[in-house]
Amino acid sequence: GAMIVAGPEGFRKSAYRKFNIKTAAKSDDFGMMREVITRRFSRALSDEVDKQGEDWPDLILIDGGLGQLSAVQEILKELNIEDDVCVASIAKGPDRNAGREKFFMPGKDMFQLPVNDPVLHYLQRLRDEAHRFAIGAHRTRRIGQVGVSVLDEIPGIGANRKRALLNHFGSPKAVQEAGLPDLERVDGISRSVAQKIYSFFHQTS
Repeated sequence: GAMIVAGPEGFRKSAYRKFNIKTAAKSDDFGMMREVITRRFSRALSDEVDKQGEDWPDLILIDGGLGQLSAVQEILKELNIEDDVCVASIAKGPDRNAGREKFFMPGKDMFQLPVNDPVLHYLQRLRDEAHRFAIGAHRTRRIGQVGVSVLDEIPGIGANRKRALLNHFGSPKAVQEAGLPDLERVDGISRSVAQKIYSFFHQTS
């Protein structure tokens, strides 16, 4: 699974995250969706993320149809946050033609947007960026090598921590651009290690 984040200033690539599916079967699309959403928001709730802050989404846009939307709604209800975030899904239209996407939202009938609507273009861009990131994440995992990167130059960052950073952010460049709070959210990265990584990339000469 893969998650991208966008805000008023564009894509927040330091907040992108990959999810290696641990419990759902690879053929269970709804199950994988449930696992990703559960892990995403369970972590946020345990960290007591400010629901009015930039780390809490205004909208979850799901790549899928009504079934995927229902699966996500179910998890949000279980976590008791269904009223704290809007959710919608975007599905390709007939013949998978761009511009004929179908949209689903809780309590609303399926709807479509005009082909020349700027909102449609923006939502398509979000969907396409998620596809790009997911494909890149899958390729990186398939190669199965940690590889050599600038992360190797950071003292105390071994293979496991490097793998955790790359799994979370997707690339060494995204790690380099990450803020200290983003680094602290990575599994296996303590506050002191996050500070070491941040300082390495932001040393003043």
